[in-house]
Amino acid sequence: MKLKRTHYIGELNNNFVGKEVIVSGWVLRRRDHGGVIFLDLRDRTGLLQIVFEEEIDPEIHSLADSIKIEYVISVEGKIRRRPPGMENFKIPTGEIELVAKNVEILNTSKIPPFFMDEDLSEVSEAIRLKYRYLEMRALDGLKPFIFRHQVKKTIREFLDNKGFIEIETPFLTKSTPEGARDYLVPSRLYPGKFYALPQSPQLFKQILMVAGLDKYYQIVKCFRDEDLRADRQPEFTQLDMEMAFIDESDIMNLVEELLVYLFEKTLGVTLEIPFLKLSYQDALKNYGTDRPDIRFDMKLKDLSHLFKDSSFKVFRSALDTGGVIKGIKASANFSRKDLDELTKYAQQLGAKGLAWIKYNKNAQSFEEKWSSPITKFFEKSLLEKLEELFNPVEEIATFFFVADKEEIANSVLGELRIYLAKKLGIVKENKFSFVWVTDFPLFEWDEDENRLVSVHHPFTHPKEEDISFLETEPLKVRSRAYDIILNGIEIGGGSIRIHKRELQEKILNLLNIPPEEAQEKFGFLLTALDYGAPPHGGIAFGLDRLIMIMLGKKSIREVIPFPKTQRAQCLLTGAPSEVKIEQILELHLLPGWNKKNKKK
Repeated sequence: MKLKRTHYIGELNNNFVGKEVIVSGWVLRRRDHGGVIFLDLRDRTGLLQIVFEEEIDPEIHSLADSIKIEYVISVEGKIRRRPPGMENFKIPTGEIELVAKNVEILNTSKIPPFFMDEDLSEVSEAIRLKYRYLEMRALDGLKPFIFRHQVKKTIREFLDNKGFIEIETPFLTKSTPEGARDYLVPSRLYPGKFYALPQSPQLFKQILMVAGLDKYYQIVKCFRDEDLRADRQPEFTQLDMEMAFIDESDIMNLVEELLVYLFEKTLGVTLEIPFLKLSYQDALKNYGTDRPDIRFDMKLKDLSHLFKDSSFKVFRSALDTGGVIKGIKASANFSRKDLDELTKYAQQLGAKGLAWIKYNKNAQSFEEKWSSPITKFFEKSLLEKLEELFNPVEEIATFFFVADKEEIANSVLGELRIYLAKKLGIVKENKFSFVWVTDFPLFEWDEDENRLVSVHHPFTHPKEEDISFLETEPLKVRSRAYDIILNGIEIGGGSIRIHKRELQEKILNLLNIPPEEAQEKFGFLLTALDYGAPPHGGIAFGLDRLIMIMLGKKSIREVIPFPKTQRAQCLLTGAPSEVKIEQILELHLLPGWNKKNKKK
């Protein structure tokens, strides 16, 4: 390499006019105007127009004629202003250009499978993931990953100033049940035994508190063998934190302070604190989900008391069998086709049906004011009470109702609420709305396994005032857990942990984990709790999800350099892939093999 770069393209501006520089990068575009060839050269910092003029240097101009898109080149020359009227104010270097006096072709390139200077969203994701390095090299393709670096740098800066210590925990560890399947790694040295890749550093960070660390954090890879979707990956990145001698308010205050600092430093966005706090029950009651999107109103209403004496059989039947009637109001008029589609959508979500009533405040007659096949079953006074319950009601509105079990009504209307908000365009996409959800149940009942399971994980501390219910009414026990939600997506969750062995063993026993199994799976933690474990708690953030929302992306795959597909495949490398039989044999995964019969 004869021409050694002196500047990144992004460093160049009007102050460099008349100065000689050497830049290196890839050719994004080329334009041949006969005696003048223009190349648009890019590196990770920006884009610059390079000019090769035949009358200045015929030899260099001739060499430039052989340069094609995506060739890797270094160019030496002098910066000059572009002629008046030829500026490109869409890019930072749009007022200048580099007049080449020397060029070196460092490598050639095949024609790429897609245009590198256009919006790649129309290119299939499979192609983009197969050639991920080209997508990243495309115009602005590296921005999400440079932003990701800035986020991690800012987080470390904040936590360092708060006295946190970054500690790494093992990737090869013990398999412990934490909800999802573990990725298992067979041991060559210990036949028949396996390591597990960690779903989180949960137990290690608790042990670090016993070790006296006091304030721990780690930006760490975690692994879960679970079904994937837009905001899930088999390997993902967490911001993991744990603190001793604290309570819930300490953790929430610290997290809010961290997020305010992060959004200001990386996006220039000012967040208002404290964030809204909702109990788990209130979140379900008002939003139908424990991940409420509070960027818009449209809350759910329990209308069971209103319709309890109506003659409408669908509503009465639901109430007579212990169900509820819940509804939402959309400030819009829908066509019959729209209503049929919404009904079908509700049924796909699990509802038996979707009742609706259209409302027109300025209608001349009662029938026009309240329009629906079901209004004939209701007294005028009942509908007026409905109007009062949803006050204020705009001039035009539509009420939607689900009559079913409470969990189904909440789930369906919670999803319908989001769907309607997006359909009506009332979601402010550039707004960041945080909410804490607290007071989760400690347990839920698993019908398939016919036993209690943890809502979060087995190490979550129950609320002190509910501990007396553990033996008699365990489903009544609330936890000291908290989730943080951003724009309807859970970005983090944590809890105060159990720090006394007796209580931890009681919880494990309620989860149908007998003492011998508890000792086998969690013995190292239980032993640590015997040696002066302090009160402690923490939180873990899904860093990929947080960055996805901050950048307004639709999938975490867009902010992970080399992600897997929704079928957990890496299209770039071809993983997972087959391995040689010798590797499998060395791991003792086939019966009847040992070192003595290796050659056989």
